[in-house]
Amino acid sequence: MTTGLPGSRRVRSLAVLGDSVAAGMGDPVPGGRWRGFAPLLADAVEAARFTNLATSGARVAEVWHTQLPDALRVEPDAAIVMIGMNDTMRSDFNAELLWQQLNHVMCSLVAAGAAVVTIRYHDHARVFRLPGPLRRLLNRRIDALNRILTSVAEAHGAAIVDLDRLPGAYHPAAWSVDRLHPSELGHRMLAAAFATGLAEQGVPVPSEVSLTCSGGVPVTRLDHIRWLLIKGVPWVASRTRDLTRYSLASLLRAIFRRSPRTDVAVPAHICPPSDPPRAWPAG
Repeated sequence: MTTGLPGSRRVRSLAVLGDSVAAGMGDPVPGGRWRGFAPLLADAVEAARFTNLATSGARVAEVWHTQLPDALRVEPDAAIVMIGMNDTMRSDFNAELLWQQLNHVMCSLVAAGAAVVTIRYHDHARVFRLPGPLRRLLNRRIDALNRILTSVAEAHGAAIVDLDRLPGAYHPAAWSVDRLHPSELGHRMLAAAFATGLAEQGVPVPSEVSLTCSGGVPVTRLDHIRWLLIKGVPWVASRTRDLTRYSLASLLRAIFRRSPRTDVAVPAHICPPSDPPRAWPAG
């Protein structure tokens, strides 16, 4: 059983911020709903109040603009932030902007008294096959995103779950049919890892997260074929079109010897203003 530090108090309010993974996609349950790691984690910490603000397709800007204010309203003393992968797959990726937004999110949650756990992402190419140029571009962006997440987490004392080092993270059973979202087992692994991260932050975790699958809807071979035809091929085509614009811009930068903005320079100050601008330059 995972426990918190001596003298720590029970979780009154747990908030989860993020994208489709945090929303539970990949772990279907009867009734056409998604479950995911969040309710499993809420049960483990025995949270009196649990609020999942994550939405499918969310990017860092949405967490900053919309999910963060809603999270602060429920006064969380524990929070999970899992966001950024959707940003790496879009042509307007801007590392400096992501740093500013994520820094504000992390700073605000910690200042509100929440124990925060965030994530470092895995090598996506080991799970989901992509064309060579897209794979290399995505890897560079994930590296940049991971540096940002590490920077803001360390600056504000948040814990980090490193997916690349999570035992079993690359096993096919940990991933759903789309290879973009965790399976039920993968979500249970995430819940257990986040529980450990919260315990490191002094949050009591009275119950263990079971890694035995239970309550989910079994995935069939027909589900695999249906996803490939209806979702998989169109998704790859969409990302290819979007990132082709970036590839052309990269070619022009190479011609004129201008460096792409995939790295991040950390500003001298740590916490941004309490009321940051509503928009940043696209870069």
